[in-house]
Amino acid sequence: MAGDSGRHDPLRGLDPEQLAAVTAPAGPVCILAGAGTGKTRAITHRIAHRVVDEQVQARHVLAVTFTARAAAQLRERLAALSATGVSARTFHAAALRQLRYFAPRLLRGREMPELVDSKARLVTLAGSRAGVRADRTTARDLSSEIEWAKSSLVEPSEYEVAAAKAQRETPLPAAEIAKVFTAYEQVKRSAGMMDFEDLLRAIVWGIEEHSDVAEQIRSQYRHFVVDEYQDVNPLQQRLLDAWLGGRRDLTVVGDAAQTIYSFTGATSGYLIDFPRQFREATVVRLVRDYRSTPQVVGLANAVIRQAGGVEAKLRLDLVGQRPDGPAPDIRQFADEPTEAAAVAARCSELIASGVPAAEIAVLFRANAQSEAYEEALAEAGVPYVVRGGERFFERAEVRQAMIALRSASRGELEGTVPDAVAEVLRGLGWEPAQPPSGGAARERWEALAALHRLAQEIGSPTLTEFTEELGRRADAQHAPTVEGVTLASLHSAKGLEWDAVFLVGLVEGTLPTAYAKTPQAVEEERRLLYVGVTRARHWLWLSYGQSRSPGGRARKPCRFLPSLGGSDAPAQRKGPSKVDRRRAIAVSCRVCGATLLGGSERKLGRCQTCPADLDEELFERLREWRSRVAAEQGVPAYVVFTDATLTALAERRPTSTDDLMSIAGIGPRKIELYGPATLALLNGADVDDLVGEKNLATEP
Repeated sequence: MAGDSGRHDPLRGLDPEQLAAVTAPAGPVCILAGAGTGKTRAITHRIAHRVVDEQVQARHVLAVTFTARAAAQLRERLAALSATGVSARTFHAAALRQLRYFAPRLLRGREMPELVDSKARLVTLAGSRAGVRADRTTARDLSSEIEWAKSSLVEPSEYEVAAAKAQRETPLPAAEIAKVFTAYEQVKRSAGMMDFEDLLRAIVWGIEEHSDVAEQIRSQYRHFVVDEYQDVNPLQQRLLDAWLGGRRDLTVVGDAAQTIYSFTGATSGYLIDFPRQFREATVVRLVRDYRSTPQVVGLANAVIRQAGGVEAKLRLDLVGQRPDGPAPDIRQFADEPTEAAAVAARCSELIASGVPAAEIAVLFRANAQSEAYEEALAEAGVPYVVRGGERFFERAEVRQAMIALRSASRGELEGTVPDAVAEVLRGLGWEPAQPPSGGAARERWEALAALHRLAQEIGSPTLTEFTEELGRRADAQHAPTVEGVTLASLHSAKGLEWDAVFLVGLVEGTLPTAYAKTPQAVEEERRLLYVGVTRARHWLWLSYGQSRSPGGRARKPCRFLPSLGGSDAPAQRKGPSKVDRRRAIAVSCRVCGATLLGGSERKLGRCQTCPADLDEELFERLREWRSRVAAEQGVPAYVVFTDATLTALAERRPTSTDDLMSIAGIGPRKIELYGPATLALLNGADVDDLVGEKNLATEP
């Protein structure tokens, strides 16, 4: 495929399938676009071609995406193709703009309700009113369930039947959720607020029940493009139908093999049924993969080729267009800590060979898997960034830096804008030549470094203009690239790509998750792995640990993987086969009583922000003992105990085996290996008296 030398000619540089999509006649068009096949290129060039060719006016086009960043990218590409004036927004942004415009007419003088940023607080109040106690975790799960119901056009009175029909894995009995749902709607209305689902419902009502509103909106928007159409939910489809008003100039783009959000109410049914709904529709398949090597593409095809269900009807067999690369590295390890250490070591090797850390990602099925890789990467001195936690512009250090930069822009700073930014960041403790080795401190350093790099890339003539650009990017959540290995869940990785991708923890019960109890749910798990595979451009690593911890019960590899084998696969360590079967329970902060969610907080037994009572002398003895035991056993130090566990021991100072077992992460195997030595250290023993003694620190 040619490059962008003809950046103002929408028909130049397209492959035959892309050209067919771009030049398809007005009317319903369905573009089935496989991963890496240039779907954004196809839709932007289609819009630009129609605008430049004067088939449509730019102001009459509405392109709908699922993220603000994707919308901003569409606008940028359209501007480069001389198609300015096209509206490219998310469903919610478009609805909000329309509702604000028509509010005086629709609300008849009443003030527009305030938007709810997060349902959790109102859900907690609703739970109390409904007689259902909801801690932070439960409130979050109930919020998700209410979002599913409202996105699926399910009313509170219909919830129980709808949840049973959809075979939902509900966090509480469906009858209790229905009560909370009902109370939530009452609490929300009493507070004069509306949530994001209400926003879509309100403009749907405005169009369907007010002909003047419908006429004005349909006069404004006459041609529609919907990206990621496989992720549309019933409420969004209802809004799209209202916008269309029976008209048929609609282009949709999607890939049924990337349907991974069914749990939120999204359904690929609208994409699958599109040719049946619009009999005259033009259907184009994009199968040339420009992202990944043929080796990665081959594995992706092998994973999805076995798929079943309705989505498999639209399965695309991708054809790799890049030069050959290394074969995917498929490995098994004795346990999760060994797997994490090997991944960290390989990341370090790639970075040393010249691969930017930001071009490496470690992807997992559940966020709880992140901690082991955070610790392994920190131990290896590899910088990392956790995606799906705080958004870049919401990080405390980034907010602080933006305030400081705005303040500095009102004064006189000598030098270029990058120099001025560096000076401001130094005032916050950032030194460009002194990055910390890893962990949270390195994350903070990398976030500030990203702001400095952005100042160099943008080339703003003044600091004021740079701060204004930061504000625009913050509004669009257009975050700069942070130099660190990305740790992310497979769900949050969708739409992204890296040079090197590690897919880890690929065992039965994790992928597919143990909650996938229907054939449809299992197929969605297969598609999740497919999405993970197709994130990789060049290097791809797939792995699992045969047991969760050293000597633990053996687990089966993910059923979607090709056969795991090879003479270089590490042998499984010998050890007791019994596993910790304690029932997982909620852990509360021993200081403030809040429910603890993170692994580190659960180990500490308190919130990170609550005051600590650390015995520093004991902590140093524990750390020295751990270092020496790890050296004797030839394992990374965190395999013995993580830093969080050492901190918990030095804060809580347990006095018995049962007390040790109460610390998250210390199970029967750890007790067997290290329990006596740990208790001896807690009772004041010297490290020299312990290391090497029988039954105090034995070989695993």
